[in-house]
Amino acid sequence: MEQNKSAVIIGAGIGGIATAVFLARSGYQVKVYEKNSFPGGRCSQIIRDGHRFDMGATIYLMPSVYKTVFESIGLKPDECLQPMPLNILYKVYFSDGTIIPFSTDADLMRSQLEKTEPGSFAKARKYISTGNGFFRLAMEKLLGRNFYRFFDFVTFSNALLLLKLKTYVRHIVYIRKYFRHPHLRMAFTFQNIYVGQNPYKAPALFSMIPATELTEGSLFPTGGMFKVTASLMAVAEKSGAQFFFGKSVIRINVCDNSAKGIVLDDGTDVNADIVIANADLPYVYRELLPDKRTSSRIDRLQFSCSAIVMHWGLDKTYPQLGHHSVFLSDDYRSNLKKIFKGKSLSDNPSFYVHAPSRTDRTAAPEGGDTLSVIIPSGHMDDRKPQHWDELQQKARLSVINRLKKQGLTDIEDHIKFEFSYLPGDWKNTFNLSRGATFGSLGHHIFQMGYFRPQNRHRRYRNLYFVGGSTHPGNGIPLVLLSAKLTSERILKENPNKL
Repeated sequence: MEQNKSAVIIGAGIGGIATAVFLARSGYQVKVYEKNSFPGGRCSQIIRDGHRFDMGATIYLMPSVYKTVFESIGLKPDECLQPMPLNILYKVYFSDGTIIPFSTDADLMRSQLEKTEPGSFAKARKYISTGNGFFRLAMEKLLGRNFYRFFDFVTFSNALLLLKLKTYVRHIVYIRKYFRHPHLRMAFTFQNIYVGQNPYKAPALFSMIPATELTEGSLFPTGGMFKVTASLMAVAEKSGAQFFFGKSVIRINVCDNSAKGIVLDDGTDVNADIVIANADLPYVYRELLPDKRTSSRIDRLQFSCSAIVMHWGLDKTYPQLGHHSVFLSDDYRSNLKKIFKGKSLSDNPSFYVHAPSRTDRTAAPEGGDTLSVIIPSGHMDDRKPQHWDELQQKARLSVINRLKKQGLTDIEDHIKFEFSYLPGDWKNTFNLSRGATFGSLGHHIFQMGYFRPQNRHRRYRNLYFVGGSTHPGNGIPLVLLSAKLTSERILKENPNKL
């Protein structure tokens, strides 16, 4: 008598939950084990005294990717997420008082761009059009497909593709073709930080991020980004997947060329036909598997940056801030150098403020405000240890002073409570290697496609990976795509009947 195959998933982050949906809907018996008491990983939420904070992700980017993945599991994003469009995606603030609004409203963009640099609006339109072309081409040929073999990726046509996608050109060099004014160069490259990258090192391919924002628009789910997690959880459980919270996995049991299951921290063995790791990939190789040589190689790869995040519950509303506000330091290059080379934080850091109650009043109590301040920082590095508590206090002072200059003169007096996440907190809470909160592994030509750690183990051929540090990469849209691709590979290589 035929019986359904079983799958065990380590971690209930976005990638793990979405994979559970794909497999459960294909007939697998799915069990998901999560070390924390809540689902979603960095796409979870914290509610305190009526204030709702998104844990990590705050921007609903690339809605077309959400649509593709959600519709493939029978969900309609417009119905389950109830996204609200943002006319102004965000405003970018500069130290000299200049403000550049990013908007899908062409007239609004034209006015400020032309004021900053005459002739720049036409160049911006070309930059956006080209970048959106990169996005569509990359999704079709590079990011949206599996590479099963080396020569699936290394072909003459793919070599031409990588040239066409400008993977060999640094973003900061590429942007100089379009703009002379430093403010515009900064405003159209800082988005690399969304996936933990340095625009001075990242490939120009990632100009697709601001281009896609301005083409597809930016949305905000009613109820915050956790709505993505909650929607996936609902359909996963309805499909029969089982979730177990507060259950840490301490080892993946392997024998010969296969994974047999997992061992929990209480000593329980959970056997399964398929094992999928949604935990941080470098952590899995380092802590859960016996292959230390591969782990050592992965630890030598380029890692993304981290962030200091401060969540503030206020008893006053500050309408000067829009839903998303980006404050860039004029010391842009040295700021990034301090993050990516010094593994630290500058004295005058750039930062981003999320004020969700501008769009969704349920994010804060009446008369109050909910603010999250995200300050990109270096990741943890044993060779360059930092006093993170001291850096957080310095960063807090710098942020407060910058906000006061913007007219929020009494903001410090109206913070009812606050709590912060430092690189060590990201590491301890989510097992993120080096506390690299944007997704452990960075992106460059040799950490993309087939060269990125694969979504199946080379030796243990029933052990798969899903998440930001495997193919295709970091960020919620690509993690959702990772779940789709990993699931497709599992179902292709493992028919679901024994």
